[in-house]
Amino acid sequence: MRVRASPATEGVASVEKIRQSGLVGATILPFLAFWNFSSQRHYSWLHFGVFATISNNGEYSMSVADEIDPSSSLYAWLAYDLRFYRQKLGLTGAQVGKIIGCVRSHVANLEAGRARLDIKQAKVLDEAWDTGGHFQRLLVFARRGHDLDWFQQYTGFEGRAGVIRTYQGQVVPIPLQTEDYARAFLAVSGKDIDQALEARMARQEAIFRKGDPPLLIVVFDQDALDRPIGGSGVMKAQLQYLLDVGEHPNVITRVVPRSVGAHIGLNGPFQIMSLENRDVAYIGAFHGGRLVQEPSEIRELAVDFELIGAKALSEEASWALIKEISEGFS
Repeated sequence: MRVRASPATEGVASVEKIRQSGLVGATILPFLAFWNFSSQRHYSWLHFGVFATISNNGEYSMSVADEIDPSSSLYAWLAYDLRFYRQKLGLTGAQVGKIIGCVRSHVANLEAGRARLDIKQAKVLDEAWDTGGHFQRLLVFARRGHDLDWFQQYTGFEGRAGVIRTYQGQVVPIPLQTEDYARAFLAVSGKDIDQALEARMARQEAIFRKGDPPLLIVVFDQDALDRPIGGSGVMKAQLQYLLDVGEHPNVITRVVPRSVGAHIGLNGPFQIMSLENRDVAYIGAFHGGRLVQEPSEIRELAVDFELIGAKALSEEASWALIKEISEGFS
């Protein structure tokens, strides 16, 4: 029997229905994750909708992986094969957890595609299950390949992040764009402006979620401030919005003045998102970008962000520059 875990408000009723079905010792509860970012002490509860298969001995196994299409991406293939091998060998999630050094719930997340194997775990599995290096090779190609679902994953990470660090050189970063500014910018793309604008505003809403906004640290070049996108009126309103949102305790805005000259940020925009137990990054590019989940590359981006920040003005000096430039737009 397969049942869907309900939100916390419905969990008790769902458990009673399972028990009434005659299953022995059946128990199912919503899965919750709790985390704390010590610098700002952001606390959040996150509900994961999961599936469970209840057995007569009262144990259950995750089956979200039933919905994973291994042909959709290399990472989906990894998640699918982890479950496939586990079931073929007759192992429980707890037993696999002991092999790769994690708890059963993390194994469930790996099989559901919510978490990803690292290279050490892949090597341990290959050795324990004598796969001939299957998981290691698949992980290597997954990291090198282009995930077709990368943007959906990116916006999902962005909406769940507790800390977001973003650098943008040429334009105002998306999280801080006004609707008019975003519309004017999107107009040059030749695409469906209304659809793109709706998606962009939805991203902002997800980032500035009520009750639990992330710490947003934004660094951008002076070029983003004095380029008149949309005309003087749109630009003046955009700069005023930067000043207004900069007063929020969870938003830090800093500007790299043009007088700095060359700096490492000129290589392109990027964003680092701190999640519950890991960091994920995004590197922007013309006609697209890519999601970065390799820890070593994320560490390099984190260093780059610090180097750019070292060139930026303080918050107060940045606000003064924004005000000065704003006065030039009549």
